[in-house]
Amino acid sequence: CPITMFWKFDLNTTSHVDKLLDKEDVTLHELMDEDDILQECKAQNRKLLDFLCQQHCMEELVNLITHEPPMDMDEKIRFKYPNTACELLTSDVPQINDKLGGDETLLNILYDFLDHEPPLNPLLASFFSKTIGNLIARKTEQVISFLRKKDKFISLVLKHIDTSAMMDLLLRLISCVEPTTLRQEVLNWLNEARIIQRLVELIHSSQDEDRQSNASQTLCDIIRLSRDQSNQLQDIPEPDPLLTALESQECVEQLLKNMFDGEQTENCIVNGTQVLLTLLETRRSGVEGLMDSYTQGFERSYTVSSSILHGIQPRLKDFHQLLLSPPKKTAILTTIGVLEEPLGNARLHGSRLIAALLHTNTPSINQELCRLSTMDLLLDLFFKYTWNNFLHFQVELSIAAILSHSVQEGKAVMNEAESKQEVLNGNVATENSEAPENSSENIMVTHLFQKCCLVQRILDAWEANDKIQAEGGMRRGNMGHLTRIANAVVHNMEKGPMQTQISDFIKELPEDCRGRWESFVEETLTETNRRNTVDLVSTHHLHSSSEDEDIESAFPNELSLQQAFSEYQIQQMTANFVDQFGFNDEEFADQDDNI
Repeated sequence: CPITMFWKFDLNTTSHVDKLLDKEDVTLHELMDEDDILQECKAQNRKLLDFLCQQHCMEELVNLITHEPPMDMDEKIRFKYPNTACELLTSDVPQINDKLGGDETLLNILYDFLDHEPPLNPLLASFFSKTIGNLIARKTEQVISFLRKKDKFISLVLKHIDTSAMMDLLLRLISCVEPTTLRQEVLNWLNEARIIQRLVELIHSSQDEDRQSNASQTLCDIIRLSRDQSNQLQDIPEPDPLLTALESQECVEQLLKNMFDGEQTENCIVNGTQVLLTLLETRRSGVEGLMDSYTQGFERSYTVSSSILHGIQPRLKDFHQLLLSPPKKTAILTTIGVLEEPLGNARLHGSRLIAALLHTNTPSINQELCRLSTMDLLLDLFFKYTWNNFLHFQVELSIAAILSHSVQEGKAVMNEAESKQEVLNGNVATENSEAPENSSENIMVTHLFQKCCLVQRILDAWEANDKIQAEGGMRRGNMGHLTRIANAVVHNMEKGPMQTQISDFIKELPEDCRGRWESFVEETLTETNRRNTVDLVSTHHLHSSSEDEDIESAFPNELSLQQAFSEYQIQQMTANFVDQFGFNDEEFADQDDNI
């Protein structure tokens, strides 16, 4: 009879966690030493959950994530148990959520973490924020009710705002509360606690850099979150009080007062300007939106509140002065030599703000910028700092905004913004200082060609660069942007909204200058564009993996990548970094239109 062979299998599926739980004297630490405890917890192992949800176990878990481990422990395992405790508490298992969210004793142990003196341990703070955040999302009513009873909650969070986890906690309160009615209650509670005004107060030269930076980033994220949610939830019974406070003229004026009155520091100016730039965003992706608009005719998603513009306008002289004399910086060594007077982050952010303001095409703002000759100053910096492409890009955006906006568009935008603000505030229309009603002249275009002598500057800089290269020198680093500025002038002279005005200025140039410009456009610029197009196509074929791929598709990608890299360099990384750095599907789908 044939012999049948059987392989031996261990069909016992009982985990080691179950075996430990069968012991009468098993401890929480013994279980946490097991590699599969999280897996068993998420699989809702009944015996394990019953053990973990005992009062003394839950208290021990919460204590682990809110108290510093002993200093004499090996650093490699010092935070092992707190980390595992946090993962268990935030495993999104209903039984654990119910126990933690419904037990005030446990919530008090968790809350007491905020009473620790700063600075908080950043790792424990992240465990605390993650645990509270999970409860806000899962046990919303109980946790919000508990926090609202704590009079010092907002003050304590702001006290520790230098720890980024506290910033995350505030944002969870704003974005993770449902339903809409409860979210509105939370927003009203935060507004009554003057959360916006208190965050603005932290952007001040007297505060340390981390507090300023995190306060600024929190305000920027609140603006974006509030605008996104307002667009998504059309049936909101009342406006977002936090966004209303942020967009108010009083808030903008206070922020600018903190930036410019008293001691001026680069950190305060940069952080304050980042908030203003976010308020001035007319598209979700910020300055990337400006880039999109530049390639698509400056389309808008929505208008900027006039209260923001009214708050900024009296302080334009301070930004102009900033561009003239920024906070002192020491000389730095670069790959092209020593830079005795670096441009600095403060002036770069000042140039970004000017570009954003010009994008709004507000008549009163334009008048003040003309009076100050700010564009003339920006062009001076453009030609002085020949290797700072971040600055060059902002100047290019500013010029593109001026050339592509009509006078009528500016008036319409301002009137629409005024109307919206008056409806919100319940005010009667107020008189607005604008350009004369019947004037068809764009004062910024006039300023750019007459006072700033844009055409002459382009020609002089081009000839100076040709001379340097003829002598064996290096091509100047701003020549690519100068090419695009020259192309913008030619394009808008041929078919832009201010076509007639620009053409008239070219005709009014001195005869020798007009001849130089016409020769430059017909020969030099045409040849440069042809060469650049050939270079782009050649490079595309060199690296392309598909011969059937559209040749011109490289061009809009190059523009998008340049802007994404620029944003990456000049903005701090945030929690939603991927969203800001990534590309929308539409950008790829509509490439042919962009070309």
